[in-house]
Amino acid sequence: MRPEERLRYTASIDRPRTALPDGKLVAVWPVVNVENWLIDNPMPRQVLSPPTGVTQLPDVPNWAWHEYGMRVGFWRFLDLFESLRIKPTLSVNGSVCTAYPRVAGACRDAGWEFMGHGYVQVPTHKVADQRAMIHTTVETIRHFTGEPVAGWLGPGLTETLETPDLLAEAGIRYIADFVVDDLPARLKTAHGEVLTMPYSMELNDIPLAMIQHHTSEELATRTRLHVDALIAEAARPGPLGGAKVACIAIHPYISGVPHRMPALAALFRDLAGRPEVMFMQGREIADWYLASGDPT
Repeated sequence: MRPEERLRYTASIDRPRTALPDGKLVAVWPVVNVENWLIDNPMPRQVLSPPTGVTQLPDVPNWAWHEYGMRVGFWRFLDLFESLRIKPTLSVNGSVCTAYPRVAGACRDAGWEFMGHGYVQVPTHKVADQRAMIHTTVETIRHFTGEPVAGWLGPGLTETLETPDLLAEAGIRYIADFVVDDLPARLKTAHGEVLTMPYSMELNDIPLAMIQHHTSEELATRTRLHVDALIAEAARPGPLGGAKVACIAIHPYISGVPHRMPALAALFRDLAGRPEVMFMQGREIADWYLASGDPT
């Protein structure tokens, strides 16, 4: 099926009003993306353009850029979230469990949710056997964590037209590639309905820092404006009111560097102090939404 066949159009003003626990207005969904970049492959993205514009393999400088995040940046994230008692969702390549067991083990032990993100960081369209890749990813994470995998984010949000069917077949309950709303919605598959989850392409350090080249404070500035607007909207009576979800997507090799961490830490300390906000993992948002009775 095409995406518009899977996802029924619903205007936001036609959706039933939902409420979060304890009178909260906005569920903030922090997503930490942790990936395995194979030195044999072209790098998923580059911070340093290649000489003469021709990428050479192995691409050591851009591989090392990412590796810094796994060796240093990630541990800054872990320290920040532990200090605030926040348990994010980990968008994780399945092979991280074996290639970086120190990182994956720290996330498991801290109670982070593991969301499948492919097996290695390669676009879904480049995978020869997508069903096998999904199965291997899900089973590797399940074996490592002892828990089923509820959610999925494609590497680079990539999918083919059959991907939702294969994910549902593998037991995935929500997919974060369809960034279409401030709330989850229902997605048709050949194996029953799954949920979309409101991931973010705008509150995301890849487009902000590496594509749009904003300053280190821009992610925090934009997120505060975003959450402020959602709080005000959620509190309104009428069809625009009701609970909302705000996702913040970060990567250890981008936001985990020294010149970006202070602004990121200040942002999360600010959000943690707001009485209207609660932090939720993707599987918690899915459970809350399904219990709300919203049929959208």
